[in-house]
Amino acid sequence: MTTVLKLGGSVITEKESPETIDEAALTAAADAIAGSNVEDLIVVHGGGSFGHHHAERYGASATEGTDDAAGVYAIHDAMGQLNSAVVEALQSAGVPAVPVHPFSLAYRDRDGETTLPTDGIEGLRAEGFVPVLFGDVVVQSGAGATILSGDEIAVILARSLSADRIGLCSSVPGVLDESGAVIDRIDDFTTVADAVGASEATDVTGGMAGKVQALLDVSIPASIFGPDGVSAFLGGERPGTLIVGGR
Repeated sequence: MTTVLKLGGSVITEKESPETIDEAALTAAADAIAGSNVEDLIVVHGGGSFGHHHAERYGASATEGTDDAAGVYAIHDAMGQLNSAVVEALQSAGVPAVPVHPFSLAYRDRDGETTLPTDGIEGLRAEGFVPVLFGDVVVQSGAGATILSGDEIAVILARSLSADRIGLCSSVPGVLDESGAVIDRIDDFTTVADAVGASEATDVTGGMAGKVQALLDVSIPASIFGPDGVSAFLGGERPGTLIVGGR
């Protein structure tokens, strides 16, 4: 069974403090992954305080690009530092994690369609490694470089690798309604559009609304849950909010 797990940047970093890792949260996530004994796992993580602030500074988002080489490097370098921390935490917990940098692989055409080759990722999986990808800058035809979010990467991988399950670990226990209660199931974005708002901290990739919309585009079971749900999700349960899309 192939599982794609995305760790939100707001989970593993102090998102309002530039380039600050939440060490306790990252260690807890790594321990939960190590303890799950999932045999075929791909991990993706978001940018949190490492990527979003740089992206905002240089005007880069999922739809707006930058042709400033210094900006592209700043965003990618910050995300590479966070990726190193995630890989190290996973390896310290006993997970055979290795880094995969999307900037070197992915490409967007003028219409914003993303291509992310997975041959190398499949090779790593075949050798028993756990690939760890992250939200990154990506070259886009006619736009310089735009932001490829961890959410979009997780969805692309789930499709390309015919994953059985996809889970997004967020800083909240699921998608919340207007009263703050977790919504059990979402089939249609219009039913929750008013409930999902923008992230409180800087986020150039769409916040919770972007996560829900991305998962509604896939036809496999998808879940959004909080840090306490990682073990349950990897154990085969469906914590948080179940997203049923692909219609």
